[in-house]
Amino acid sequence: MAPSFLSVAKFVEAILRRRFSSAGLSLQTLSIDSETTIQFWGPRPSLSHENKQKPSLLLLHGFGPSAVWQWSRQVKPLSLVFSLYIPDLVFFGGSTTTSSCSDENRSEMFQASCMGRLMEKLGVERFSVVGTSYGGFVAYNMAKMFPEKVDKVILASSGVNMRRSDNEAFIARAKCHRITEVMLPSSGTDLRRFSGMVSSRRLDFVPDFVLNDFCQKMYSENREEKAELLEGLSIGRDDKTNITPIQQDVMLIWGEHDQVFPLKMAHDLREMLGKKAKLKVIQRTSHIPQTEKPKEFNGTIMSFLLSPSPSL
Repeated sequence: MAPSFLSVAKFVEAILRRRFSSAGLSLQTLSIDSETTIQFWGPRPSLSHENKQKPSLLLLHGFGPSAVWQWSRQVKPLSLVFSLYIPDLVFFGGSTTTSSCSDENRSEMFQASCMGRLMEKLGVERFSVVGTSYGGFVAYNMAKMFPEKVDKVILASSGVNMRRSDNEAFIARAKCHRITEVMLPSSGTDLRRFSGMVSSRRLDFVPDFVLNDFCQKMYSENREEKAELLEGLSIGRDDKTNITPIQQDVMLIWGEHDQVFPLKMAHDLREMLGKKAKLKVIQRTSHIPQTEKPKEFNGTIMSFLLSPSPSL
């Protein structure tokens, strides 16, 4: 691993943070209760009047590095239209909890409850939510838990209808024995394999020392707690799905060649969610279309969220 003052990953993260800052966001921390603290990027207090004129939008990242790494291609265009709130989920980035380890306190429902309390503490009464992958698990549960607050829902590359057999098939495609081997890379070699599963862009020619540096920066913290989050998922525990339609309008955004949650799952999920659900497939992308084709991804978000609800 390169010395910290030579870290490519730290340099890249500094650039990403500047993107968030230039979009009018500041990094903030808020205790939502006596046990849990959430770090998030939100509107600067000095811009509060301007942001009250915009609809509020919550962006929830996937299982991987912190939010700043996952939404960097969205912040600038979306901030022109929406008042953005971009948190780190619990045990990612600067968000943490001292609550006891249990399935209840490590589940996607716990994350949804925390995000709901964050928005309540911030005084945001109504908002739409976009969740990618694991963040979509959280977004779906927020829609069920806070129907009076959540306006529209976008689930991007998020197999909330995952069954145990789907999880096992993904592990087999990744040529691993356990899900943690894929989702919590511990070396440059592991990160190269992980990237090959989630992106159409290969890292075959990136030197190992660079990948080791990125792996250390993005995956070294809270590894035990993140493994507990994977164990605590209620989704994918058996071969039954517990998906029911939600009252909000829903947009599914999926990569054509998603290897984590294959496209068939998107079509199945659309049927499960009922007539209010739409599906947008982004061609020639994999599990992270927000990074691979950000212009099309962002355009889909804005078109859906800014259009009147068909039910109105």
